[in-house]
Amino acid sequence: MNPLRFAATVVALTGWMCSASHAQVPDGLGKAEVPDWAIPGSATHKQVPPPPDFHRPTIHLPDKVNGFSVSDIGAPLVPGNHAFARGVYTVGSAGYNIWYTRDEFRFLWKPMKGDVSLAASIAFPDPNGYGDRKGVLVIRQDLEDDAQQVVVALHGLGMIQLAQRPQKGALTKDREFRVGGRGRPEGKNPDSLVNDIAQRIGLEKRGDKFALFVSIAGEPMTQYGPPIELHFKEPFYVGFGFCSHLPDVVDSATFSNVVLVNKAGKVR
Repeated sequence: MNPLRFAATVVALTGWMCSASHAQVPDGLGKAEVPDWAIPGSATHKQVPPPPDFHRPTIHLPDKVNGFSVSDIGAPLVPGNHAFARGVYTVGSAGYNIWYTRDEFRFLWKPMKGDVSLAASIAFPDPNGYGDRKGVLVIRQDLEDDAQQVVVALHGLGMIQLAQRPQKGALTKDREFRVGGRGRPEGKNPDSLVNDIAQRIGLEKRGDKFALFVSIAGEPMTQYGPPIELHFKEPFYVGFGFCSHLPDVVDSATFSNVVLVNKAGKVR
C-alpha cells in the first residue's frame, strides 16, 4: 500500500482560523491550499470529482467519546471538534463533501459485525450554515477516505439521502428524498415550497440489504424507498458524523437519542 494512504494517529489541534481561500494554521505548519475541485458549486463555480490519485490519510484521535472512537476521515484542512453532554453528541468538522470518490468528515465509530440498527435525531445549531452540510449515519468497510460505504444523510436544507459507494474508490450514487409543503405561513407566498427538516433518521443493515428510515415530525419511523444491496466483509465500521461541505470552514451538528444495536429491526 502507498505509505501516504496509511492512517496517521495524532492529537487534535485546536484554535485554527480559516479564510475563504486558505486554512490558516499554526506557525511552522504552512498554509493548506483549498483545491479548486473542493470549492462548493455555485453560479460561478462547478464542483467536480477529486483527481483519481488524490488522497489524504485519515487522522485518528487518541481518545474515545462515550465508547466511540473518533477519526477525521480524509483529514479535512481544518481540525474538527466533538463533545458529549447530557446524552447529546456535538460533532464539528470542515470537509469538502461526503461524495464522489472520497470523503472528508469527522466520524464517531465502532467496529461491528452482523446486522445493525442505527438511528439519531439530528439538528444543526447554526441556522445560517451552508445548505448542503450534512449529518450522517454511516457503515464503512474501512477508515480510508475512499472506503466502500453506505450513508444515510440529513442535509441542512432538508434533503434526505440513502447513498452508497459500491466499491473502494468508486463514484458515489444515491436516492434522494425532499419532503415539504405549500400554503405555510413561513413561505414567501402561498405557492412557496417550504422544506421539512426530518427530526430523526435511521439506517438498518439486514444481511446485505441497507434501508433508510425517517421520522419527519416525531411519528414512528418509516422506511423510505427500497433498500440497497451491498456486501461488506467483517468487521466494518459503524457510526455517525458531520461534514460542513466547506473545505476550510468548521460547522457542526448534534446527534441525540442515538440508537446503535447489533440487530436488525431495532431502528426507532
